[in-house]
Amino acid sequence: MILPEGSQESLQVKKDEGFDHQSIISRGASPGLVRGTSTSRHSQNSQVGYSGNRPPTYLEEEDHDQFYDEAYSKPQASDVSLVHNAVAPAGQSKGYYQDLEYADPYAPNPNQKAEKLSPFAKFIGGNEGKYPLEQRIENKKRGIGRQTYPFLTWIISIVLIAVFIYEEVIQTKAQGTPVSLKPTVNPMLGPSGSALIFLGARFPPCMKNVSSVPPSTLLACLNDTANPSTINCPLEQVCGFNGFDNGTPNQWFRLITPIFLHAGFIHIGLNLLCQLTVSAQVEREMGSGGFFLVYFAAGIFGNVLGANFSLVGSPSTGASGAIFGTTAIAWVDLFAHWKYQYRPVRKLIFMTIEFLIGFAIGYIPYIDNFAHLGGFLLGLLVGIVFYPVISITKRHRAIMWTCRIIAMVLAIVLYVVLIRNFYTSDPYAACPGCRYLSCWPTASNNHCQGTGLSNSSSSI
Repeated sequence: MILPEGSQESLQVKKDEGFDHQSIISRGASPGLVRGTSTSRHSQNSQVGYSGNRPPTYLEEEDHDQFYDEAYSKPQASDVSLVHNAVAPAGQSKGYYQDLEYADPYAPNPNQKAEKLSPFAKFIGGNEGKYPLEQRIENKKRGIGRQTYPFLTWIISIVLIAVFIYEEVIQTKAQGTPVSLKPTVNPMLGPSGSALIFLGARFPPCMKNVSSVPPSTLLACLNDTANPSTINCPLEQVCGFNGFDNGTPNQWFRLITPIFLHAGFIHIGLNLLCQLTVSAQVEREMGSGGFFLVYFAAGIFGNVLGANFSLVGSPSTGASGAIFGTTAIAWVDLFAHWKYQYRPVRKLIFMTIEFLIGFAIGYIPYIDNFAHLGGFLLGLLVGIVFYPVISITKRHRAIMWTCRIIAMVLAIVLYVVLIRNFYTSDPYAACPGCRYLSCWPTASNNHCQGTGLSNSSSSI
């Protein structure tokens, strides 16, 4: 008679016949399992304690003594068989087994060749071909990006600090103090406006002929501390960098150098705080290559936009355009991965408030709002092109590639049109009201009219 394993009747029968149920458990067997069987034994059709047409959880009386003989009189044969089956194949021992408690369920197969990437894909951090889609989604939810450490952000931050120290050295040699207090106080607690121009701030009269500020214009020298100024120098001398070629302003590099300059301790402190937090996380997610392209494309474009529409007599410095460009990546990430975000609506509200605060700060004197707006706009476009967006369907992938092509074309067109407009036409005539995006009209700035030579501006 066959009794269900574990029932009271079965246990009583086994006890009466000398079948100690507890002794089996204590010796490593589990109720309902036949110890000593293995894959090698199954292949020989010599299984003991198990008839092929019935489950192994049933035990017949006539097999009882034979079960004990096979299960416990020859345990070594069974153990050897199990150990033999657990041996990894030759040449595949490394990474073949993983600790079950700590193994990554999405880890790439070490024996599977990864998809080869082009040199450009490696530069911008492309590695999607190495990981399954499920792992990429899980990493996105957990905030895990393409790399662990934001090396480029750290390097740029060190460079910004070194350049600012040099600024303070020049300012101290000129006026005897690291902070300009005369003729006017720099609210950012840094060099004077003339010193910033000399060091490479964005200043259109040093870059091209400006009718309202011709090369013959006299500006306050670096060591002047009187108001109005008593020590004046020619524009070419204040612009520095060995002056102009043939007397014509042509310092085009001032579209790039302002990224590394800052107007004072407050200015660089705020920028480093944003860069080492927000920008660093962006680099972790998209890789150093893509981050490099976004950072400098946005920073330069912010200066291009400001050179077109800000007051021509206001020098501007700062990495603000570049930093705003990296924060724009968060917007690309939010809308591209909406369903993977934690509380996306709440995140959208906070990001909108942050953007409005940044826009409002751009109206404060000595701050160039065009660097913020231009950097943010280019950050969106370049971010769409290079940010690693997860596409789970062919339709979504096609939409993303369409957006990337449109964004790339639009970014190139904006660069070409605005640079051409800056050098070949009068930006004020093209958009006379654009100056009000970065200037709040008051009596002190002549209601945003004129050149603004009496003020110096910097972008945060």
